[in-house]
Amino acid sequence: MSERDIARLRREVDRLDDRLLRLLNRRAALARRIGALKGAAPAYRPEREAQVLRRVSAANPGPLAAERVRGVFREIISACRAMEQPLRVAYLGPPGTFSEVAALRHFGSAVEARPCAGIDEVFRAAETGDADYAVVPVENSTEGTVGRSLDLLLATPLKICAEVVLRVRQSVMRRQAGLEGVRRVYAHAQSLAQCQKWLARHLPQAERVPVASNAEGARLAARERSACAIGPALAARRYGLKVVASGVEDEPNNRTRFLVLGTLEPAPSGRDATSLVMSAPNRPGALHALLAPMARHGVSLSRLESRPTRLGQWEYYFYADLVGHRDDPPVAAALAELAQLAPFLKILGSYPCAD
Repeated sequence: MSERDIARLRREVDRLDDRLLRLLNRRAALARRIGALKGAAPAYRPEREAQVLRRVSAANPGPLAAERVRGVFREIISACRAMEQPLRVAYLGPPGTFSEVAALRHFGSAVEARPCAGIDEVFRAAETGDADYAVVPVENSTEGTVGRSLDLLLATPLKICAEVVLRVRQSVMRRQAGLEGVRRVYAHAQSLAQCQKWLARHLPQAERVPVASNAEGARLAARERSACAIGPALAARRYGLKVVASGVEDEPNNRTRFLVLGTLEPAPSGRDATSLVMSAPNRPGALHALLAPMARHGVSLSRLESRPTRLGQWEYYFYADLVGHRDDPPVAAALAELAQLAPFLKILGSYPCAD
């Protein structure tokens, strides 16, 4: 291809960029008009955002991958939403953690992300109004559930507004390029465990140092020439490090599920889940009786887990995720029956399923 051909194609790209710019601003103007018509209604509508992202993914002809298209439109939605209402989003910090990645993955970058020192503080920020929404981890595909998040869901007035499922992609980062001279590896203990095979193969002599978070590991690695850190690539950007290896996790399908919490109760999006927690009387067949309404009304369970109540010996709460929105007739009918059977029942929220 000649330089003349390249110049011609670049001019076409410039024309498309100009057109995209006009369309983006037209979209922003429409979003602002919709916001004015909504009045005091919240700018963040997870069911509507989920519908938009699903529609553009389904309509995408390529060559851009659907994930990339969703990312672009997520940022467009985020920028337009911020014109209506700037959002404050609390997450489990410090900056550079997978929780921050999940918050930005869901809300886009046009939010005020607020790191918190612990899961309790994340809940408290949203409960007191210091943040509009909270993002908390609830389960990992290899490590299991996050017990503290489940315990706090019992008492909080917050509702589940959305979920984020994040692939745990670990990166190695340090001050300079390459692995030569690395004598120490900083990371959270879980990340070190998730990368044992890679570390044994590439850094067998390096000391493995567990720290409080991957972000803390990145901070320490930024101070030592002979150290590296493991964690999300976002941590490298936060602490001025270079990513020297990506995808170093032993299990490529490892995923963490996060919940978005707030006072909002989303309407049906077309593909939703309903989470609840219930108790069962301590007698034979009690749990079977609680599950029977779902079977009768054709409602599927995608998750069922028990946690001790701490109120009495061998008494448990059961956390369940149902397929469907609480306003869907089969789910509504099953929940109405369940409310008559369970000694304790709390609907944690109905929300769009993560893509």
